[in-house]
Amino acid sequence: MNGEEFDELVSFFDSMARTEWLSGVHDTLKEKTGSWERKNVLDVGCGTGRLLLRGADEAAKLTGIDLSSEMVKASIQNFFFHNRSEKSEFVVGDACDLPFDDASFDLTLSTCVMFLLPEPELGIKEMIRVLKSGGTIGMLNPSEKMNQKEAFQYCKDHQICGFEQTAMLKWANVSTRRHRYSSRELTALLEKNGLSDVEHHEVLGGLAIVTIAKK
Repeated sequence: MNGEEFDELVSFFDSMARTEWLSGVHDTLKEKTGSWERKNVLDVGCGTGRLLLRGADEAAKLTGIDLSSEMVKASIQNFFFHNRSEKSEFVVGDACDLPFDDASFDLTLSTCVMFLLPEPELGIKEMIRVLKSGGTIGMLNPSEKMNQKEAFQYCKDHQICGFEQTAMLKWANVSTRRHRYSSRELTALLEKNGLSDVEHHEVLGGLAIVTIAKK
């Protein structure tokens, strides 16, 4: 994987982040991670920064990292437009080799990213490494149920059409070619790497899983 693969997809990913279904999932993730008040928050694979904007009025600092330089530019621009540049930082970097010191963040996030990595556990280990003791990790991953047939049926059942449907079907297609997880597998993976209090919340009718855990 390299950032140039995603540089030309900024508009698509920004539009996807603003779909009703993914916006709703982001809202769920924000809610389940609790208050961001006075916290240093990191989003690994931040895209255009839409998730981090949800905590812009609470957090002490919001940091995003993405492999794509164009995604990083879009994040900077979005925070500028929302007058939140002073408490944000966006950098280009690899999820499997984060350029941050150990125990730097109170909350580390990742949505629609870890499942794309050739070795997702490496990315998860890095998220844990930069997390403070007592900190929280929050992730969104496709479940074992996610595939184009199930995603299409979900869209049909919920009257999701147009671009919103296209975005979900593309996510489903990529998921079947990369990594999908059960709650049990995610729990085992996180506990193996030193996390506890792992909880899962099914979203999108069970097509995806929001996972929260503590260090």
